[in-house]
Amino acid sequence: MLPVLAAATTHALAGVVLGTAVWALVPEAGMLPVLAAALGGLFPDFDLYAGHRKTLHFPVYFSALAVPAVAVAALNPTTTTLAVALFLAAAALHSASDVLGGGLELKPWLGTSERAVYDHWNGRWLAPKRLIRYDGAPEDLALTLAFAVPPVLVFDGLAETLVIAAVAVSGVYVLLRKPMVAIAETAVAAMPDHVVDLMPERFVRDFR
Repeated sequence: MLPVLAAATTHALAGVVLGTAVWALVPEAGMLPVLAAALGGLFPDFDLYAGHRKTLHFPVYFSALAVPAVAVAALNPTTTTLAVALFLAAAALHSASDVLGGGLELKPWLGTSERAVYDHWNGRWLAPKRLIRYDGAPEDLALTLAFAVPPVLVFDGLAETLVIAAVAVSGVYVLLRKPMVAIAETAVAAMPDHVVDLMPERFVRDFR
């Protein structure tokens, strides 16, 4: 569960930053739009175990949907319109920004994969830019910390606690990122073939 949560904390907090900015402008809309922004930042990574960065990652389509949603929210800023706009904007930001990181391989610090995120509009994989070398790299944690600052300064109570918890999960993930791969390598090597065959291919291809 830790890799699933930690791999998405930076994206979720990026969404929270968007939500925090909107809350500062329209505080009467409440916290639902901020929550929607966090969920939008998380949503694309729900495909982690099934066609990751392709099944739910839509850099073009999410962006195309976000533009009119943001326009509607700007003209009629209700809790609902803001929540929809922020969800789509955060999902678009997540899908598009994955190209700035590493590839899909389980050892992305090796830089062997040229698949960062799938562009359904053009029907091809976009290559990783590796500005953030991989999820769980120290610079990924630095980005998470930067995204955590605005909501921590603005909110208190449960919202602040959740942001701090997300940063803590990211910190633990940075420490365990490479050791977890080594443990998985050993575990896969010890498994019988019929068990390995039941696992998603992308999780085992680097270990066989």
